[in-house]
Amino acid sequence: MTKEYRQPVYRPPEGAADLWLVRHGESMPARPGVDFPLVDGHGDPALHPQGKAQAERVGERLKNTAFAELYVTKLTRTHQTAAPLAAHLGMTPKQDPDLHEVSLGDWDGGLYRIKAAEGDPVYQQVIETQDWSAIPNAETRDAFFGRVERGLRRIAAAHANERVAVFVHGGVIGAAMAIATKCAPFAFLGAANGSISRIVIDAQGRMSVRGFNDISHLDGLS
Repeated sequence: MTKEYRQPVYRPPEGAADLWLVRHGESMPARPGVDFPLVDGHGDPALHPQGKAQAERVGERLKNTAFAELYVTKLTRTHQTAAPLAAHLGMTPKQDPDLHEVSLGDWDGGLYRIKAAEGDPVYQQVIETQDWSAIPNAETRDAFFGRVERGLRRIAAAHANERVAVFVHGGVIGAAMAIATKCAPFAFLGAANGSISRIVIDAQGRMSVRGFNDISHLDGLS
């Protein structure tokens, strides 16, 4: 019989960590003159009802997937998004110190959303330069990318040959993808709320993207 060589199915290489990055569900809307609560200067809105529905869908989607650990950030919306999956799996998420959202300085607390919607010239500069540093007291792109990479590599080092779910923010997912692919810094901004992306970090520290912005579990949510 002639030997056959079928196309292989991808598996992470020996010693690699498989990081499933889940963006938090939609958070409460910004309103002029009403700041979000702050945690260490970062806007900390809770989930909108739509975001809670998205979190439930994430939990249903992933409840039969084996995860060695669940991670969240210091911000409430990631804890709330992780909660349904944590309940399904009987796990308590760990908090990572580096993977919270980019600090928006004087525009944190909801003002960034308003400025973006209004097409503020400083916001346009942020988009053109692909760097938040035009915003007064905001974190620079390089500083943000540096801590995101540090957080990802810390988790990877702790989870060789394991899969983990990491509940994070849109900016963090955009940074992670840009770091892994070495593409334009803002190329992957805009991952949907409740979406799942995936990065594998091998034993040599090399990153590869295995998925981005999977929202198939959110079908039917308006």
